Amino acid sequence: MDTAISGLIGSHLPKKVVTQSHLDDTVFTDVTNFARDTHWLNTAMVDYSSYGMILFAALIVVGWWRARSADTTMMTAALAVPVAAITAFLVNDVVKSLVAEPRPCYRLPDAFLLEACPQVSDYGFPSNHTAVAAAMATALFLVDRRLGLIAAAATAIMGFSRVYVGAHYPHDVLVGLLVGTAAGLATAIAVREFATPLVTRLAASSLRPLMTTR
Repeated sequence: MDTAISGLIGSHLPKKVVTQSHLDDTVFTDVTNFARDTHWLNTAMVDYSSYGMILFAALIVVGWWRARSADTTMMTAALAVPVAAITAFLVNDVVKSLVAEPRPCYRLPDAFLLEACPQVSDYGFPSNHTAVAAAMATALFLVDRRLGLIAAAATAIMGFSRVYVGAHYPHDVLVGLLVGTAAGLATAIAVREFATPLVTRLAASSLRPLMTTR
């Protein structure tokens, strides 16, 4: 029955979906088999994979709150974090469209999957979740090292969770980390370089309570 279903799925996919080769099929299968054997962890990983960005939003708020009692440079760095997230998402989405690599659920339909297989046009390489998380973690390091470390650990868990639930190959996550880190660092540096004068003016305007407590 499983073989017949796999054949039916394969017959309706573009040829490159069926014939594409991946070096980390084995690692992906090992992780999803681990997910099958750790059913007690399934709900937590699915929830974190889907809603873990709430933690990053909380870290952004904490960074902004701490920056209010610091100088303008730190406030600019704090405001750069959500900008870095948006930049990483846009850059990563361009890469996804150019590479157009199908999700692992189409190549390995018999794997243990905790996340529903999306439509074929929802490509997997690189991982958007991981890229955005990595961008925020990188930018948060420039705000507060401790927040950056927490975000880095949260990013690692996010990346693993995306493979655990069966949404991505390991290389989707690894490249997502690279894209997110590069985009996050470039954005944070650019914002700090060019937006600090604007934040200084805002701190002297009616928005002062949001910018500084000094």
